[in-house]
Amino acid sequence: MSLYNISDKQLSPLTKTSFVAEGLMERQDLQQALKGCIDAIAPDCLVISEEFGDWDESKRRIDLLAIDKNANLVVIELKRDEIGAHMELQALRYAAMISTMTFDKACEYFTQYLQKEGTDLNARETLLDFVDLDESSLDDFGNDVRIVLASADFGKELTTSVLWLRDKKIDISCVRLTPYRYKGDVLINAEQIIPVPEVEEYQVRFREKRTEQIQSRSTREFDYSSYRFDGEVFNKRYLALALVSAWIKKHRPNTINDILDGLNKTVRSSIVKLLEEVPEKQMSRFHMQEPIQLISGETIVISNQWGINHISKLIQFVESDGFVIEKVS
Repeated sequence: MSLYNISDKQLSPLTKTSFVAEGLMERQDLQQALKGCIDAIAPDCLVISEEFGDWDESKRRIDLLAIDKNANLVVIELKRDEIGAHMELQALRYAAMISTMTFDKACEYFTQYLQKEGTDLNARETLLDFVDLDESSLDDFGNDVRIVLASADFGKELTTSVLWLRDKKIDISCVRLTPYRYKGDVLINAEQIIPVPEVEEYQVRFREKRTEQIQSRSTREFDYSSYRFDGEVFNKRYLALALVSAWIKKHRPNTINDILDGLNKTVRSSIVKLLEEVPEKQMSRFHMQEPIQLISGETIVISNQWGINHISKLIQFVESDGFVIEKVS
């Protein structure tokens, strides 16, 4: 793909160059620039450490360590060459090494990073706010590790490996960084090439469907409890919708903030969102077909993502308010 400048109704191709030719170093230039604009290669991520290597018997270091909005850890590896030179193997080792990182440890590393950057932000509060978790739901932190590879280009061996890893449900992506010369400046085109953005959502939905089909063959790993409430029987997802809806009907909160205050952080704040604020990629995580309109005119939706820990806390909360719930299976 080529980039062009348009001027006076004329297109002029920009001159493709290389990071080596421009004297741009991997760590001193690319890494420093990208950590301040991480959305260029990893949208909706927050860098929490640079040159991370806090492990025994290894001198290897992760270029940039981040978290995403879903509270997943993100390993980001950078190369300025045009083949990617085994970076997928490095990143896999790093992902395995940090897979057991706790929220408290992440806060510790983020504090060190903020101090190094000369920022006086509170690491713990910043992380909680970014991933929309509260202190009662920290078990949702770091349940998965993503990998982002960013390089001037990628060899066929690497891309073949990445496609195979994605088929095995490893969340790994490749972003090609192409430098161009333009009027004495160096421009960089950052383009995600794996997965292709236009088909990524389809691929995610396909993997989720296949996972559900596999999981349905074995009930030993899942909680299929049913509950009776208000004369009906619900699974966890729909019980949560019924309980929150009934609580809203009883207490008539005016706004979404009144709901969150009323629930008193019984469950994580992300269980209720304004309808218009739910990102398209997260719509499958909410009861979009059962929106609730509040007195203020706000329209909200309830999450359908409920583990046994969170649904138990919600049940205890509404039972203290006089609700009667019976576990039937």
